[in-house]
Amino acid sequence: MSAFVLIALALAGLCALFAALYVVARRYDNYGIVDVAWSYAFGLLALFYAATASGWPVRRALIASLALIWSLRLGTHLAIRVIGHHPVEDGRYLQLRKDWAANFVSKMFWFFQMQAASVVLLGTAFIVVALNPAPSLHPLEIAGAVLWLIAISGEALADAQLAAFKRNPANKGQVCAVGLWRTSRHPNYFFEWLIWVGFFVFALGSPWGWVAILGPVSILYLLLRVTGIPMTEEQSIRSRGDAYRRYQATTSAFIPWFPKKLPPA
Repeated sequence: MSAFVLIALALAGLCALFAALYVVARRYDNYGIVDVAWSYAFGLLALFYAATASGWPVRRALIASLALIWSLRLGTHLAIRVIGHHPVEDGRYLQLRKDWAANFVSKMFWFFQMQAASVVLLGTAFIVVALNPAPSLHPLEIAGAVLWLIAISGEALADAQLAAFKRNPANKGQVCAVGLWRTSRHPNYFFEWLIWVGFFVFALGSPWGWVAILGPVSILYLLLRVTGIPMTEEQSIRSRGDAYRRYQATTSAFIPWFPKKLPPA
């Protein structure tokens, strides 16, 4: 099948899946589950392309494995968080309930559909790679896989450090500024973006691989300007106030870097 047909089938299937998920979210009145589904959907997409595209089987298996491991790790991490907070919804969705109060139900349906479309758009790297017939790995594909390994390890470490901090009752209401969180306010977001850079570098070993730049560019925009850092920090300021503002003043927002020292009060 051609790339166009595969993309069309993937989009139709994911739109149907996210429509069904929307019904479940309404039933339980918790729309945070879309984050879990979004993460898992990339693994499904990569497996679909690996099973149906015509590229070298080894390459298809490798890119599908990288995507699936990342997808399962992130999706399961988010699922544990959503289940742990249920029936209380994630703060970002509570804010959307206020912002979209007049048409919240209908807007959330289209929000879910946009998530389905974004999976296909961001998954461009997967289909480009899966269609590549070259019977050997390109050095850029190896480099991309190594970068992916570094990035997913960093993201897992950041998540583990934050979870350990939150488990300590003495830290209740405090700002996590230990480990990677001392060098970046959002090290998990930084490594998440780096994973997508890894997918892009991997795709550069294939014809038309440059189109996979859509992944890291879109993720960077979302993290820096839309649903990532802005919404997360608004919620952190609402819950932690001046303590988080001091953290903002001393710690890099995204790229891990040396913390600043504030002048004496």
